[in-house]
Amino acid sequence: MNPVEVDAILASIIDDRRLTPTERQALQAVLVERRAGEALLAVFRTRAFALARASVKEPRSREVISWLEEMVDALHAPRSVEASRMEAHFTPGDGPLNAIIQQIQRARGSIEVCVYTVTDDRITRALLEAHGRGVRVRVIGDNDKALDVGSDMERLGAAGVPVRLDRSEAHMHHKFAVFDRLRLITGSYNWTRSAAEHNHENVLVCDDARLVQPFSRAFDALWDTLA
Repeated sequence: MNPVEVDAILASIIDDRRLTPTERQALQAVLVERRAGEALLAVFRTRAFALARASVKEPRSREVISWLEEMVDALHAPRSVEASRMEAHFTPGDGPLNAIIQQIQRARGSIEVCVYTVTDDRITRALLEAHGRGVRVRVIGDNDKALDVGSDMERLGAAGVPVRLDRSEAHMHHKFAVFDRLRLITGSYNWTRSAAEHNHENVLVCDDARLVQPFSRAFDALWDTLA
């Protein structure tokens, strides 16, 4: 189930601003039919809160909805440190590149990319393939680097991937991505050929909610600021 289908279901439910017993049963039937795991449930939750925020105009009300989303995330059963998975990859070597592409290919609901620049065509192809199979891909990049020869920001945007660039004299220097709101990649690694083939770089992959959630909120805040 892709994000467009999720939005269609939720939009029909939010229309009258109440969740009726019939709508609840229908939603639960869809989740059972699709054998919804945590990844799909996370997409439903994220899109439900996004639609709720979009339905109100008063800034304070939007802040309350964002607070509620954070509380819902925080009140999920905490995972022990032992249950979380973390991996570290370094260049020289293909570890960081392979880790990024693997997470892009694994994503089923959403990919949120916040990186200084993207020039590695191998990563860009993986993002476009994910977009083509219905994954909700969003990209934030640096406005100055987007003008560099080899930048793939325009290519992504032309393919229909939502791209937002910072508009300040300072650089948007983040290098992280969140997948299905469940997994995080971050580190020094720029998504470039030179990072893969020449530089000494690092990438951390983890699914610990204590790290994933703050990065997800940081992406949302920056995305909204750049609207």
